[in-house]
Amino acid sequence: MVRTFIGGIVGGLILFVSGFIFWATPLGEIPFDHASDAQNIAVQLSLNGNLTPDGTGAYHIPDPRSRVGANQYTQGPIATVFFNTQGYSPEDMSMLLPGAIMALIAGLLLAFALAAVGGGGRSFAATARLVVLISLAFTTWEFLASPIFNHFGWRYWIYTFVAESVGWIVAGLVISRWFLPRMAESAPAERPAEVKREE
Repeated sequence: MVRTFIGGIVGGLILFVSGFIFWATPLGEIPFDHASDAQNIAVQLSLNGNLTPDGTGAYHIPDPRSRVGANQYTQGPIATVFFNTQGYSPEDMSMLLPGAIMALIAGLLLAFALAAVGGGGRSFAATARLVVLISLAFTTWEFLASPIFNHFGWRYWIYTFVAESVGWIVAGLVISRWFLPRMAESAPAERPAEVKREE
């Protein structure tokens, strides 16, 4: 239990550091397209004038629920907007602590899941295959299916797929190699069967 808990903390830290590298360094600019300052101002003013009354949230633009919106949606262009009524500094670091807490929770869940299915007699190679395949299964569906179903561009989602796959796989491999319960800890040793002699 203690070994698994420590592994979860280490795994969470790996997830956090991996996320920081992929998203908080210059690498984080790779998945984004960029508009000019004039275009950004025009879009921001439009957002401020049209979405502010409804508040922070996610929006389909145009809204296809009405007949007019469905017609406009068909004609395009369309957008999915994650809108925040409040601005914040590009250097804002207030999300680091809650983000780290979420990473630690995810790491602990991963560690205890691996301990449940990969501890004891399972070899590291077998557990490693499990880590890689489950991580790729999750990230493939979560991030590569999104642009298919929502008609998004691919660059952002491919980058996210790579970034998240790396984080989950590395965290899972480290936990599997050094922090899963050993055979002796997971099950008591069996006594050899006694053989009765016939006299």
